[in-house]
Amino acid sequence: MNSWISRVGTVSLVFGLVACGAPKSDDSTASADKGLKVVTTFLPITLFTEAVAGDCATVTALIPPNLGPHDFQATPADVSALGKAQVLVKNGLDMEGFLDKMIESVDNSELVVIDTSKGVATIDSPEGDHHGHDDGHDDDHGHSHGEINPHIWLDPLRAVQQVENIRDGLIAADKSCEEGYTTNAASFVSQLKDLNTEFSAQLKPYAGKTFVAFHDFAPYFAQRYSLNAEYLVDLPEMNPSPADLQRVAAEVKSSELKALLSEPQEGSQSFNALAKDLGVEVVVFNPLETGSEESARNPQTYLDVMRENVANLIKAIGG
Repeated sequence: MNSWISRVGTVSLVFGLVACGAPKSDDSTASADKGLKVVTTFLPITLFTEAVAGDCATVTALIPPNLGPHDFQATPADVSALGKAQVLVKNGLDMEGFLDKMIESVDNSELVVIDTSKGVATIDSPEGDHHGHDDGHDDDHGHSHGEINPHIWLDPLRAVQQVENIRDGLIAADKSCEEGYTTNAASFVSQLKDLNTEFSAQLKPYAGKTFVAFHDFAPYFAQRYSLNAEYLVDLPEMNPSPADLQRVAAEVKSSELKALLSEPQEGSQSFNALAKDLGVEVVVFNPLETGSEESARNPQTYLDVMRENVANLIKAIGG
C-alpha cells in the first residue's frame, strides 16, 4: 500500500449523491447504491473525486457544499457516516483540522484515507506573520493555516497531482474498477493541463504584478503564473487590524491595482470600505471552499470557476 494511503474500516453505506459529470465506466449496471462508498471533505476534493469515481463509486461530501472547512462542526450523524464509509478523501496539510479526532472517534479500523497532498510541493505560510484579529474560532474546527499553506487545489498542475493521488488510492481500495478510475482520471487531468496552458497564456503579460485578496488563499496560484499575492488577513473568519488596512492600502497604491479580490462566502465591510476609500473595485476570486449542492456534483465546476477567477483577476491587475 502506498505511504499516502492509510487504513484506519470497511462497512458499506448508501449515500445520496451519485457521481455525474465524469466519464462513465463500462459497467452499465452501476447505480447509486453500488460500488465503493467514498466520503470526501470539502468542495474541491469532492469535485476531483467525482471526476475520478464516475460510475465506479458513490461519493458524498462530509462537509455540506455551502460550508467551508473552517465553519464545519461534526455532528453525531457525521461521525456515524464516517464509521460506515470505506474510503475518506481529504486535502491534507491541516486544511481539515477536525478530521484526526473524528477518525479516532469512529469504530472503522479498515477505513482507507487518501491524503491528496502527498508528494505535492508546498509553500510555507509566512513565519510569525499573522495578519488580522481572530474572532475566537477554535483552530481544532478549521484550517489553522499552520506552517504550510493548504490551498494547493488553486494551482491546476498541483490539482493534477491531487487527482492522480485520488486515482491511485481508489484503485488500491477497489481493483475491480481500475480501468474506470484510470480512464476517468486521465480525462480530467487532460482538462486541468489544458486549463493551465490557457491561464499561462492569459496571465503572461502580467508577470510580476501584485494582487490583493481578502485571505491568504492564493500563493500557489500566484507562484504558478509568476504573480505576487498579498492578502488582508490569514483566515477568512478574521477581522483586519488597522495596520492590515494600512499595509494593503500602501500595496494597492504602489502596484496601481484596479480592484481587490473578495470571496463569495465572505462579506467584509472593512474590505469594501477600503476599496471605496482607495477608489478601486471589489471583484470575486472564488477559492472554491464552498458552493451549491448542484455545483458539487459536477467536476466541470472547478474549470468554470477557475476561468471566472482568472477573468476577474485580469480586471484587478489592470487588464
